Amino acid sequence: MSYHHIPVMLEEVLGYLNCRPGKTYVDCTLGGCGHSRAILPRIMPGGRLIGLDQDLDAIVNAREVLRPFEDSVRLFHADFTRLPELLAQSDVFAVDGILLDLGLSLHQLESSGRGFSFLKDEPLDMRMDIRSSTSAGDLVNRMSEKELARIFRQYGEERMSRKIARKIITERKQTPITTSRQLAELICSVMPAGFSAKHRIHPATRTFMALRIAVNQELERLKAFMQTAADLLTPGGRLCVLSFHSLEDRIVKHSLRDMETACICPPDFPKCVCSKQKTMRVLTRRTVRPTDAEIRKNRMARSTKLRAAEKI
Repeated sequence: MSYHHIPVMLEEVLGYLNCRPGKTYVDCTLGGCGHSRAILPRIMPGGRLIGLDQDLDAIVNAREVLRPFEDSVRLFHADFTRLPELLAQSDVFAVDGILLDLGLSLHQLESSGRGFSFLKDEPLDMRMDIRSSTSAGDLVNRMSEKELARIFRQYGEERMSRKIARKIITERKQTPITTSRQLAELICSVMPAGFSAKHRIHPATRTFMALRIAVNQELERLKAFMQTAADLLTPGGRLCVLSFHSLEDRIVKHSLRDMETACICPPDFPKCVCSKQKTMRVLTRRTVRPTDAEIRKNRMARSTKLRAAEKI
């Protein structure tokens, strides 16, 4: 299986994770293993990497790519919300670093055949985990106009959400919408002339993103993960998150801010009754962005935002 991948913000990730020999790190989203392959030499000798991915293609690729370190690697075909359970299975009670890269891999866009890209003619699937029961085609062909518009507006911040949803309802009465090209052409047909030139993105970009987020429950899973992340780290352990759109970054930002906040009692209370304690120290007061040089080499890096924090 060909699995081309360019890790985003690699040097920044390695720096914020503070990779050290003999320590244990988790790559929650293996993808093409670009980050994991760079982490492993830095934690030898004696280090351990635990790798997760809900896409089976990524696990198959990881077994091959990380073979030189196979005695120090444990792989799981699972999404990152299951990390507490998987660490327990591995007799690991806390780790020294966790990486969460929330972006799509090039393989998923270009070679998976699951309709992630509006530039291809593939089955309208978009499931990162093919064991999941609901595909993008299911949503597009079963949801009401109101529900579709809500998804496009809420997850894709698409201003034309109602028109796109209405067009989908009209078209699917004639024939089911089953391919990525079919959906992309439908979306293009309702967009104003000159849309791409004005906004510098393909007209289907936001709708496809919204469907992918909905199919894979990406925001719900991210919120659930951020609630448990601090508990999984050793004192001084690092959390590093790479997000790629504002909805993800907002969840990460607010979650880290909450972890760094102690008392949350109203200011007029004479003394604290909530007993909330700080659990993390934020290392990135502002989002860290890729350099211009990296963006020139890898256009997929241009929307990346990195945030990191350290367990107190």
